[in-house]
Amino acid sequence: MRELKFGFVDVFAEHALQGNPLAVVEGGEDLSDETLRAIAREFNQSETTFLQSPTLSADWRLRSFTASGVEVGGAGHNALGAWLWLGYQGKLGNLEEPREFTQELRNVVLPVRIEQRDDLLHGTMTHSALQISDFEPDLALLAAALGLRSEDIETHPMPRVAWTGAGHLLVRVRDAAAVDRAAPTAEALLAALGAEEDRGCYIYALDEGIEARAYARFFNPSVGLHEDPATGSAAGPLGGYLSHSGLLEREQVLTIEQGTKMGRRSLLEVRAGENITLSGAGVVVLEGNLRIT
Repeated sequence: MRELKFGFVDVFAEHALQGNPLAVVEGGEDLSDETLRAIAREFNQSETTFLQSPTLSADWRLRSFTASGVEVGGAGHNALGAWLWLGYQGKLGNLEEPREFTQELRNVVLPVRIEQRDDLLHGTMTHSALQISDFEPDLALLAAALGLRSEDIETHPMPRVAWTGAGHLLVRVRDAAAVDRAAPTAEALLAALGAEEDRGCYIYALDEGIEARAYARFFNPSVGLHEDPATGSAAGPLGGYLSHSGLLEREQVLTIEQGTKMGRRSLLEVRAGENITLSGAGVVVLEGNLRIT
């Protein structure tokens, strides 16, 4: 019998029981991938992240698995929550001043900054450079798969798959009411997405202006995830794509509200400039020990 320390962190939240819950497990380098997947199934969260010794030049290696056993990359809540856990556990030193670290995510090393603001820890993660796919979804098929009307889908910008660590289809709809009306059918949405591994669908309504805001929901049937309350790996590409399309000024902050429809309101901040960064807070809601043989 052995024990691994674990915790649950509500990520992109300023209060417990909001945001996106993440299970964080310390260690597991010597465990098989099958066992890591079994642990993720046991916790049954959208993702479980294992904090491990790096294999590249980084401070920590992060490996994240969905409840269905799919290993995912991207610097989203799976990464931010792990760093917030380390900070709350006192493993990152004094955070009264911002501190910089590096994280290994599926053979990519990216920087992360952690700091304390009042009683909360906040993290800012740098994403990989924006990539935009040439894939053009059938808009009528996409609307039907989302349970929406064709006229609900906006074409400025056009729905596109964008990537800053993970690729997702970004779909602008006419307003927040249309976002909330969406009722996707998994099989139809998979067909509309082009059946790429790990690809999800991020639908959003955009309020442009000095304080740009988006209201969003995320669906990813490719990994067995009906809906996610906060998706950093989609928020980063969204900020980059909107900047690329001229709908955000360079270095303008985009605040994304997600998860409200699920009763888990989340707030994500994205800044697209020389680099794309994603920021948010989080709170630890559970600590314990995992016993396995």
